Amino acid sequence: MILRRLTSMLITAIALLSAAPAVAQLRIEINRGVSEAVPVAVVPFGYDGPGQAPIDAAGVIAGDLERSGRFAPLPDDDMISQPTSGREVNFTDWRLLKTDFLVIGSLLDQGADRYLIRFQVFDVFRGAQVLGFQIPASANSLRAASHRAADMIFEKLTGTPGAFSTRIAYVSVTRQGEKDLYRLFVADADGANPRMISESSQPLMSPGWSPDGRRLAYVSFEGSRSAIFVQELATGKRTEVSARPGINGAPAFSPDGRWLALTLSGQDGNLDIHVLNPATGQLRRLTKNPAIDTEAAWSADGKAIYFTSDRSGGPQVYMVPVDGSGGARRITFEGRYNARPRVTPDGASLAVVHNDQGNYRIALVDLETKSTHILTDGRQDESPSIAPNGSMIIYATRVAGRGTLAAVSTDGRISQTLAAAAGDVREPVWSPYPTY
Repeated sequence: MILRRLTSMLITAIALLSAAPAVAQLRIEINRGVSEAVPVAVVPFGYDGPGQAPIDAAGVIAGDLERSGRFAPLPDDDMISQPTSGREVNFTDWRLLKTDFLVIGSLLDQGADRYLIRFQVFDVFRGAQVLGFQIPASANSLRAASHRAADMIFEKLTGTPGAFSTRIAYVSVTRQGEKDLYRLFVADADGANPRMISESSQPLMSPGWSPDGRRLAYVSFEGSRSAIFVQELATGKRTEVSARPGINGAPAFSPDGRWLALTLSGQDGNLDIHVLNPATGQLRRLTKNPAIDTEAAWSADGKAIYFTSDRSGGPQVYMVPVDGSGGARRITFEGRYNARPRVTPDGASLAVVHNDQGNYRIALVDLETKSTHILTDGRQDESPSIAPNGSMIIYATRVAGRGTLAAVSTDGRISQTLAAAAGDVREPVWSPYPTY
């Protein structure tokens, strides 16, 4: 059982239920938020331009803040007034509504596909502005600019950088006739704007972002063999970087983007961790053990790799230096199953799949104390990926027999479900911050 679960993502097709032949936008449902969510009013933005506003920027911002689980936006219908500039704000009105913070703004059409989003944030009880900014954008980037505004507001009010302007990649499987169709998608962090990156009648799996967010590495079984590709998102150009005999799996970019950690079976058929420089073809083997070594994840400083191995009799997380200065060292000891390690941005913890009395759940392992904190309560939770601000973990699970995505905060207080109207979705990976 253990070996089957450990290697299934590398050597077998994903067995998923059939569904409709199209994938709709992911819909985020908040299952649990913090009980002391901060009351905030995000007033509909004014619009200075012809026709109707091309985007509801305030709606995007309010949605982001609400989905964080840490804010409770005031419904538009409950607003006494709808100011769009600071001089129009009557703080007494907003105090009566028991609103802690007020967000107002406007969208300006500057012509020639140029727009300007202006926004201000006020501390209602102090009657003072705490943030004011303006963001230029084109029509195609207005939604991204709105997410960026939400990031700035979130950071100002919580002290933690927002991650609303990031993206997620995930694999979807739908039934077409007698076969499954595999698609690799990239979408906004709120599930909007899904864009298909690759499509195949053979399994696609194990997507991984480059640190600049411009490329995805993934495994494809085209031609009934495993191969690792790196694809540029802007151009669609993809390059086959590893199609060696046997298994090519689980690619992971190094923090500097120069190397890929991957799992190769090699000529001896044994699964081990290697690092590959795609530009030069240089390949180095980091582990050499009769056990199964797979699911590599780089340390935050790029000096070590965490990976899953069953060399102790069951899947546990180990760490090996990249420079070859030492052998592998076991990291996890609590429980009989810990796999699929993913490192938090601060390098202090690992998100893992942990067996909890027969249920596979997402847990956080403190690397200093080695303590394990179980975050989810599903029966088949897997594939954790951590937001670049370290606040949330997205993962795959099953709901009503279908593969779906979910997210949980690293303190366990906030949980969400990302549901698709059709198809099974799995293997989510959270992007790094965008480069502007």
